Parts: sequence; structure tokens; C-alpha cells
Amino acid sequence: MASSPSQVTPPFSAPGLILRLLFLSPVVMGNCSGDGQQLLNQLQNQAKIMQDPSVLLDPYISTQGLNVSKLGAHCLERPGVFPSKHDLQGLSRRGFLQTLNTKLGHVLHRLTEFQQDLQVQTLLRAKMNIIGIRNNIHCMTLQLQGSSDVVEPTPAELEISPLPTLASNAFQRKLQGCQFLHGFHRFMHSAGQVFHKWRETPSRRSRRHSPRRALKKEAHRVQPSMRGKRLMPREQLPR
Repeated sequence: MASSPSQVTPPFSAPGLILRLLFLSPVVMGNCSGDGQQLLNQLQNQAKIMQDPSVLLDPYISTQGLNVSKLGAHCLERPGVFPSKHDLQGLSRRGFLQTLNTKLGHVLHRLTEFQQDLQVQTLLRAKMNIIGIRNNIHCMTLQLQGSSDVVEPTPAELEISPLPTLASNAFQRKLQGCQFLHGFHRFMHSAGQVFHKWRETPSRRSRRHSPRRALKKEAHRVQPSMRGKRLMPREQLPR
């Protein structure tokens, strides 16, 4: 009896080859355009997209046959793989961007091991989204480096955990992938909250150089001070 065709994409088929080339090629940072506020909006929107489990976790659970109620408790994030929200909020802006960029690099590496576990289109879409985020991180970092008058606190650097080694057992390997993706989506949710906090508390440089603040300062400089001057009686005013 003939066996049914496999759903796995052959590594040397057209989609499989494109996927291998994308994963093997280095991330090339594009040109940076726009101001810091525009970059911040884009990063927050990108984090919101990648925190959605429908991007990676849900398709993984479906293709791996883990959508069983008894397995749900085993598909939760393993502590220590991704930094917590508390840890991220304790970093300086540059430190946060560096941590986010490093962990996204880990995710890209781990996705190479999911080539046989997810559809090609799902992996391609996720990879391109992550590359877009890393490109905006690169641009935001350049903007912060150009802000010489920004003084940031220097808390202790966050120790970034390496990728956990995948188990040799096929079922345990499936659970590890599920746990990793669960943690990734939570991590992106926490990153989005940090970016939202940045929008609520602009940097010292942006406040110092805001147009409204500059106008108020100029008006205060031009207006003569009336302190210590007596008003002349109306009858003594020059005619």
C-alpha cells in the first residue's frame, strides 16, 4: 500500500532552499530614516505583532499534535530562558535594546531547528518580522549614541542565558519547542510594555530640545522683567 505524501518540505525544494538561504544569510541592516518617535512607534507595533501566539506558538502546537488539554500544563515557559519584565525594566535604554537584539538572534537560531516542524510560510513570515525589529533596534541604538547629552543610569548588566540544548527524545523535544515559543511571545509582550513606557517618559534630550520648550524659553528671555519697577501714575504718562 502506497504511503501518503509527507507534509515536510524537502530541504532542496524551492521553498526549502529559500528558507535555508534566508536562515544562513547574515542580517543586513537597512538605511535608517525617521525620527526616534517614529522608530519607537514601529518597535511597539512590531512587538505587539510578535507577542501574538498565532504567529508561531499556535501553528507549532497544531502541527506537533500538542493541542491536547492534558499537555497544556507542559507547554508553559521555562524560567530563565527569556528575561522577565522586571529585569527588562531595570535596564538602561541601550542595555534593553542590546538584550532584545541578542535574544532575537537566539530566536532566529532556534527557528532554524524548526524547519521540519512548521510550515515554510510561517517561518518565513516570522523571520522577516524579527529581521525588521532588529533593523529598527539598530537604528534606535544609533539615535541613542548620537544623544551625547543623555545621561542614563548604569545598572548591572543582565546576564543573558544561552539557548537550552534540545533533548534527544522526540516528544521532549516537541515540548521544549512549545515552551520556548511560549516564552518568546511573553518576552515580546514584556518588550512592548517597555517601549510603551518609553513613550510615556521621553528621554531628557527629547524634552530639552522640544519645540514648545524652546519657544517658552525664548519668550521668557525676550520679555523684560517688571520686578522692582514702579508703575507710573496715569497723569504722569508721556503725552
